[in-house]
Parts: sequence; structure tokens; C-alpha cells
Amino acid sequence: MIATGFGRFQVPFSQVNVTELTAASWGAHALFPGTKTILDVGGHAVKASRIDEARQVKSFRLNEKCAAGTGAFLEKTARYMGFGTEQIGALADTSSVAVSISGVCTVFAEAEVINHLSQGIAAADIMHGAILSLVGKSVQLMKRVKMEPEITLIGGIMRFPTMVSAIREKVAVDINVPEGDMVQFVAALGAGTLAQHQVRRLAEQAKSVAGSADLVGAEAS
Repeated sequence: MIATGFGRFQVPFSQVNVTELTAASWGAHALFPGTKTILDVGGHAVKASRIDEARQVKSFRLNEKCAAGTGAFLEKTARYMGFGTEQIGALADTSSVAVSISGVCTVFAEAEVINHLSQGIAAADIMHGAILSLVGKSVQLMKRVKMEPEITLIGGIMRFPTMVSAIREKVAVDINVPEGDMVQFVAALGAGTLAQHQVRRLAEQAKSVAGSADLVGAEAS
């Protein structure tokens, strides 16, 4: 049993604990074996990592502590305008033009949102702008890890088509996106895949030890 995520040390029955970066590496590789760069955009963290063919994390960067660089900012923006999290994607898709939200701090970014609303700007355009703001910060993280194709996008925020299309435009290369809800469960898949790998390795070791014991026994007889 392998546990991952921020609460992995709270799982008393796990035999192994691995970081989300390691789990994401294994999961992304399982779905897209050519993956070299991973962008994981979640509610409270954004993580960019570069991995090798053996699924080892060679470089990684996390967003700054401010919530303006995470999916939580999109959720707060939606709630402020009277929408639920599940409506973010559909709302942004109806936007005709994105407004600029440049604040690097959630307090300043929220002030921009309030200002836009007071000017009568459509909620869809504000949400689109919030998504583009998050995209800009996310792409900067990928640049800092020296991103290279193939790029795989994961995390709950990648359920929003506007987020994915904006990243495609920014990086100008083909990207992989797991289908449907799987985009949220790539780290879990990776933990399971790694656990399966460990079980196979232990079985091979046991078989090797047993074979050696049989050889010793045969020589002794």
C-alpha cells in the first residue's frame, strides 16, 4: 500500500509514502510514456516537474505561497461573482474577451476583480481573465524547470477546457491531457502503478532467492 499527497503521513496502514511529484511522474508515464514535463494545477498548489525516461524527477518548481497562483483563486473569484466551482468551465467558455488580471497577490487580484465588476464587465470575461492569469504563472513554472515535450497536464483545474486551450497557445507545442475525470486522479494512478511495480520486484527477488536455495541444495546432495 502506497500513500501520496499532503496527507500521506496520516495513513497508518501504508508501507510506503511518496511525494505527489513522484506519484504524478509514474501516473503520467503510465498514460503517456513519452512524458518529459508535467504541469499539475490543483486547488492549493501548482507544480511543474521535468522527468526522465525512468520516471525520475529531475527538476521541479512549486508556486509561491500566495493563493493567486493556484486553483483556489479561480474558486474564490467564482464564488465572489455568485457562481459555484462546477460552473467555472462553462462560464469561461462563454467569454467574448478576457480582461487583464495581473495581481501577483490574491488580495490585489481580488481587488482587480471587484474593480472589473464595478465597471460592469461580464462575469464570463472576468473568469476568463482569472484563468489566463493562472495560466501565465503556471507556464512560468514550466519554463523554470526547462520544460521539454512531451508535456502532460494534470490536476482538477485541467477539467476546464479554457485552461487547457490557453496553455496550448502559450507553449505552442502538443500537450497530453488525460480524458474525463482521470485528469484528477493521475497521482493516485501513479501511486498504484508504483505499488504494482514494487510487488513485482519483490516477487522477482523472492523467486531469485528461492532459485539460489534450490541450487545450493542440489549441490549439497
